[in-house]
Amino acid sequence: MAEVENIVAETAERIFADLADAQTVNRDKKGGWKTPLWRALTESGLPLAWVAEDCGGSGASLAEGFSVLSAAGRFALAVPLAETMLAGWLLSQAKIASPDGAMTVAPAGPRDRITVGADGTLSGRARGVPFAGDAGHIAVLAQASGGVSIALVDGSACRIEPGLNLGGDGSDTVTFSSVTPAAIKPAPQGFDQTSLLLMGAVARSLQIAGALESMLDISVRYSNERVAFEKKISKFQAVQHNLARLAGESAAAIAAATSAADTFASGAASDDAAFLEAASAKIRCSEAAEKGAAIAHQVHGAIGFTIEHILHRYSLRALAWRDDFGSESYWAVELGKRVAARGADELWPLVASR
Repeated sequence: MAEVENIVAETAERIFADLADAQTVNRDKKGGWKTPLWRALTESGLPLAWVAEDCGGSGASLAEGFSVLSAAGRFALAVPLAETMLAGWLLSQAKIASPDGAMTVAPAGPRDRITVGADGTLSGRARGVPFAGDAGHIAVLAQASGGVSIALVDGSACRIEPGLNLGGDGSDTVTFSSVTPAAIKPAPQGFDQTSLLLMGAVARSLQIAGALESMLDISVRYSNERVAFEKKISKFQAVQHNLARLAGESAAAIAAATSAADTFASGAASDDAAFLEAASAKIRCSEAAEKGAAIAHQVHGAIGFTIEHILHRYSLRALAWRDDFGSESYWAVELGKRVAARGADELWPLVASR
């Protein structure tokens, strides 16, 4: 299985390297790189990696898909690949076939609710939905009178108010006003909004960890090229100390995100251990994004803040991804509630079992 995961990840990285190189993307102000990239991704089956073959997808495992998200983070990918993968995964929970093209998921935060009316239409509002304006369809988790439903909605049937996150990518507000879904089915027993948020949190954690890897590589390379006072800045103790701190933040993020992904891939996504892994990963990766971005920009000095330099592509997206599918503070509170509910005697066994 590990060999298959490597093949999938290598395929993704090869596509990203050929069609989404950071320097090339940064110079292309009109976004002409997006169409050939999405075409290549679609031909490789990566956007629908988590969709079974009988529902029009590639039938890849969760582990294989997670490896793709890690690679996407290392390239700070600014297309809705992660969102389409999550949408396909959500639709698959209710055995709804995924359409072609880009998709996204709603709601993307814990405060928003979308409801199913007596006539089967959807109503509600979801804020901060990533790439909603670019998505042809939206996979929706809605609250129904008899439980939870999963629906496929045509994006053109919704009112979408455009917005941008810190990285300059779409973070839109989607309003459902008695929208008739293209398909709607009950969610599996026990599946709820927290299930969706946890999966999204793991995906964003992997992307943040990947972006931090690239920030570290870029910073180390720059420190070995930049000369000040007749020697490379990598020779200065203060810079070495900062790079060591950045390496530590990157390693911590990778460890937390990978551990959470492994837990979900093993099929334990419904118990307290999985909650602990996903919540902890989002918290730790969000902390690492804040600290790591600051260090990387300190190493680069003024040049790192310019629009011409590629560093901002990674740092701003890593910072923006902190807010999707539950912020760091949200998961910290929820994790505290979960631990408190279990009682003091259960805390250490829970932590030690991971």
